[in-house]
Amino acid sequence: MASFDFPDALLALEARAWAEIQAGQLTVATAQAVQQAVTAFAAEGGHDRYEVEMGLKRVVRHPETAG
Repeated sequence: MASFDFPDALLALEARAWAEIQAGQLTVATAQAVQQAVTAFAAEGGHDRYEVEMGLKRVVRHPETAG
């Protein structure tokens, strides 16, 4: 899986979504914001959106394995 240099804003968005998920309070607005940001990041860099999303989740949710 590719390694990405995620912007702080995208990392913060995913961290917020992850916190909401863990609290059982994920909102549609947060989920949509993350998806839009992931899609834009992938398109701008010519990356596969799925790979970007999985990489972002790994960095935010499992930083110990995200070398």
